[in-house]
Amino acid sequence: MSERKKNKALYALYIICMYVFFYLPIVVTMVFSFNSSKSLTNLTGFSLRWYERLISDGSIMKAVYVSLTIALFATIISTILGTITAIGLSKSRKVVKDVLLNINNFPIMNPDIVTAIGLMILFSSIMISKGYMTMLLAHVAFCTPYVITSVYPKVRQLDPSIADAALDLGATPFEALVKVIIPMLKDGIYAGVLLAFTMSFDDFVISYFVTGNGVENISIVVYNMTKRTNPTINALSTIVIVVIIVLIVASKLIPNMLKNTMKKFMAIALVLVIGFSAFAGIKSSGRVLRIFNAGEYMDPDLITEFETRYGCKVIYETFDSNESMYTKLMSGSEYDILIPSDYMIEKLIKEDMLQEVDWDNITHKDDIDPANLGYAFDPNNKYSVPYFVGTVGILYDKNKVDEKDLKDGWELLRNKKYAGDIYMYDSERDSFMCALKALGYSMNTTNKDEINEAYEWLIQQRETMDVVYAGDDVMDNMIAGNKALALVYSGDGTYIMAENSDLGYFEPEQGTNQWCDAMVMTKDCRDTELAEAFMDYMLEYDVAYRNSLFVGYTTPVSKVREDLMNTEYEGINSYIPNIGAPNNEEFRLQERDIKQYYADLWTKVKAY
Repeated sequence: MSERKKNKALYALYIICMYVFFYLPIVVTMVFSFNSSKSLTNLTGFSLRWYERLISDGSIMKAVYVSLTIALFATIISTILGTITAIGLSKSRKVVKDVLLNINNFPIMNPDIVTAIGLMILFSSIMISKGYMTMLLAHVAFCTPYVITSVYPKVRQLDPSIADAALDLGATPFEALVKVIIPMLKDGIYAGVLLAFTMSFDDFVISYFVTGNGVENISIVVYNMTKRTNPTINALSTIVIVVIIVLIVASKLIPNMLKNTMKKFMAIALVLVIGFSAFAGIKSSGRVLRIFNAGEYMDPDLITEFETRYGCKVIYETFDSNESMYTKLMSGSEYDILIPSDYMIEKLIKEDMLQEVDWDNITHKDDIDPANLGYAFDPNNKYSVPYFVGTVGILYDKNKVDEKDLKDGWELLRNKKYAGDIYMYDSERDSFMCALKALGYSMNTTNKDEINEAYEWLIQQRETMDVVYAGDDVMDNMIAGNKALALVYSGDGTYIMAENSDLGYFEPEQGTNQWCDAMVMTKDCRDTELAEAFMDYMLEYDVAYRNSLFVGYTTPVSKVREDLMNTEYEGINSYIPNIGAPNNEEFRLQERDIKQYYADLWTKVKAY
């Protein structure tokens, strides 16, 4: 074979490898959208169940609608603003032009998180209620600079005398703009339109911080869905991919038809978006309850039933962590009910951000297990009503782990027999909890000598065990049987074992993190009667039972917990954590200096 043919073959191989690298993940996503199980890595059979769930899930369909309308409206407005600005810059003095172009580059080069925080603070400071309109304004703000960047080079290529000639021939300035200048800029404008639409439709970071009142786009919904293994994401992604492919093919095969219908399409889109935005701006005249909860942490059907029973509207939003929830609260976002974790509730109480619960309105209070009341973060339950409880334990593969080794407790995670076969949860506090409990110390210790010993324990584990620190992806990896051991929360353990019956879960006798997530009312709660009715509603037997089955975590309602022990959760008996074990503790709020001390050591552990 000649050298030239070899080069061609290598080049062809390179092209093939490049396209495989780019498109194989997309193909895998589409294939697993038809998987019959929840696993994102293990094919078990063909099914359309995730497409059925996608269509029936109102929150996802609403998010698709919000994403499309926001993207269309933001594209139209930013294109108009960007095109006019680009034309105006071409007529400006050089100094003004250079200054404005440099200013235009700031939002393009600025990290999204900085822009998001800035816009969030701006909307809060001028008292604009967060929701559809704030998301739209934010999208217009970050899309317009991209349109200017696309259109301005085309403006510079124009012959200035063309506009003058149009005026000399009797055209008005507006006619010269619309009929002469803009048609000559169409390539730059089309590029700006495509870029603006793509940027808006894909955005997550900015949208997450500037929205509120239950308005969420696809990116936010998908991000919150990733807290648990949810193949509905694959179905949604597949539909989006197919739509994009159809549009691309159509643009190549029938360009003339598309051009002729573009004006009609834009007009229809404009009417649709304006109509929706006007509708979105109409406030409900009935009772409204604003709830802020963790993602994938409540059966959505229960919310619908509550709305029907009480004739109200529930605005339900989700967060990915207690810290991001706190950030949104501090930015001025208002909610009636929050469902945070124990240590965050202690922080909110300390900062006087909660109001007391009237337990006379909680008619099902006697149904709560006494073991789930009186936690250290709220000893008298003045502010909190338990929502879910659980522990942190070790998930193990029964086929790989010797049952006799379980007696080692937390030291099992340093047993060299399982080196390279362990997932540790990527959490500073839970990882230090394992080490501190293994050493016989309190997981809330402030003694730096004890903390240092725990640090050495984690370093030694890192040296000898080749552990992998994982987040929520540990669930799908353990379902697939990729490791023998994993540190997980009890509810996640139940969820995982439902998909893989070869797995077991246990809590070491040295003690563990015994946590409680609870419902609390903010000082901004506008309808305390409705808020307390919702808290009471979540403690009803049928509601608590269904919610616990849907989420996988343990309810504080005693009777439900007892019945769940004899109920199969998608194929296995539900696991009930050992709440109240002698050595168990719940996390307490850390003082700033101790929190920073832990954080510094954790950084060293991760960087080791």
